[in-house]
Amino acid sequence: MKKAFLLIMCVCVAMVAVTTGCTSKKVDADDSINTDSTEADEADTVDSVDSATEVIAATPMPKAADQLFDDFFFNFIANKKLQRNRVKFPLPVVNGTKTTKLTRDAWKMDYFFRKQGYYTLIFDNEAQMKYPKSTDLDSVIVEKIRLQKGTIEQYWFDHQDGSWKLNQIRTISFKDSYNADFLDFLHRFFTSGGKGYVKSTLAYTGPDPNGEETATVNTTIPAEEWASFLPEIPHDMIYNILYGQKYTETDHKIVTFRGLSNGAETQLVFKAHGKSWRLEKIIAY
Repeated sequence: MKKAFLLIMCVCVAMVAVTTGCTSKKVDADDSINTDSTEADEADTVDSVDSATEVIAATPMPKAADQLFDDFFFNFIANKKLQRNRVKFPLPVVNGTKTTKLTRDAWKMDYFFRKQGYYTLIFDNEAQMKYPKSTDLDSVIVEKIRLQKGTIEQYWFDHQDGSWKLNQIRTISFKDSYNADFLDFLHRFFTSGGKGYVKSTLAYTGPDPNGEETATVNTTIPAEEWASFLPEIPHDMIYNILYGQKYTETDHKIVTFRGLSNGAETQLVFKAHGKSWRLEKIIAY
């Protein structure tokens, strides 16, 4: 699965999934949140945003979307009025020992990863990858990881009275993160294009890169081809979402690149070797 294949799949499926996000639940026409704007002056119509975002911005979010965080969040990052209505103002913004309050008037629309068409997730193991599908979560943290600065902006959401809302923003340094060493490594890894950090015969599971896209194979690929299975190599910011997964000291990390709406993804499987890490396998879906 090459870059073009991943991006085409994102565009094709996004239009199907815009009103219900990742779920397949059927929602009645009147099961909507009335505060979401459908007027042209409220809709999010920035030229650089993809057409799926414009559809989401002009469509009331179904109440069922609040059951699963991902469904809510994909609407949150596309609908301007919904976003303002789901922030608890004045919003505490914590940076070290300093706390400020952000007012409603000072809030600016934040698209997060919507414009790039994919997002990243970090897991310790395959079992943690089930967390995003849980409907029993009462808190989730969306992280903006700034690799060059070595900081993480954490957006804290809670689920109360059946609705997800942003209740605070915190900025921490890498050293305060459970993934501190690994995040430092990712900065070196992406900056160098993976040079020196990829197993020479890289294991690969997914669509045949040299044949039919629908045929799944288990094979090996040259180390230098690892990046061809990603939409892009991040230069600075990556994202992570904490659905409740608890990170531990481990020699195994999975970085997932997931396309919006369609679930198409590429997993980079890393293993620790001494004080550094190495890309050992790519799994593509």
